[in-house]
Amino acid sequence: MATVASKLYSDDGSLLVLLLDTNPLFWSNTSTTFSQFLSHVLAFLNAVLGLNQLNQVVVIATGYCSCDYIYDSSLTLSGNSESRRTGMPALFASFLEKLEDFIVKDEELIKEQEQEHDERIASSLLSGSLSMALCYIQRVFRSGHLHPQPRILCLQGSPDGPEQYVAVMNSIFSAQRLMVPIDSCYIGTQNSAFLQQASYITGGVHHAPKQLDGLFQFLTTIFATDLHTRSFVQLPKPVGVDFRASCFCHKKTIDMGYVCSVCLSIFCEHHKKCSTCGSVFGQSKLDGASTVSEKKRKAPDS
Repeated sequence: MATVASKLYSDDGSLLVLLLDTNPLFWSNTSTTFSQFLSHVLAFLNAVLGLNQLNQVVVIATGYCSCDYIYDSSLTLSGNSESRRTGMPALFASFLEKLEDFIVKDEELIKEQEQEHDERIASSLLSGSLSMALCYIQRVFRSGHLHPQPRILCLQGSPDGPEQYVAVMNSIFSAQRLMVPIDSCYIGTQNSAFLQQASYITGGVHHAPKQLDGLFQFLTTIFATDLHTRSFVQLPKPVGVDFRASCFCHKKTIDMGYVCSVCLSIFCEHHKKCSTCGSVFGQSKLDGASTVSEKKRKAPDS
């Protein structure tokens, strides 16, 4: 298979894979309704498609329990009979119908997990949607030598799920290897360490607007620009990136921890054996120092 460096991109056409956060647990606790947020997103997608007839848009819905393809502009016909019957553009007709079905199915899965007393953080399945986006882009790479230049945009509001740390980081490094930038627009109250690292590592743009009333303006001025145009415009630069990791034992974000020298697994506490690769650990220097100090305190004065 040809490497990414040898790929030939079309001059103006771009492929935007949008990861849309539809987590009902997040939208039920925000001041902005999902319908208001969706109106900004639809206007933004229309703007991207209107900038160039060669542009392509793919939308992946990211729910609490699942993720799925919602819209693909390359498969939508402008003369769709459904759009003529409803009087709406084909984008609105197919997009809203599939999105509504996805949200209903995701809410049913949430109710099933609530019956099982699942105490997971109310995070969306970001790792799954990132994997689906990279699979779609890889399929585009293999389709031919000339194709639109791809990029991923994450519209996220749900908090990070520490249990997804390994899967998310694997997707980030895969995107870096494919030279696919991951842009991120975080609309939640707390900032996302996952999205900050994703945009920083892959060379994308990260932005967290404080007010969602002007979301369409942020999306069009920052994220509608293709990769060639970005060299001529002034885009937001990362001020501070949260590089904290999540431990493999309790799936929580930590500032300091223990790292296996063989498989690089991270633990918040010292273990005698690595649960990932089975390597046997020696005594921690911190534990050894504390043991020596305790012995000195117990030693009688000569």
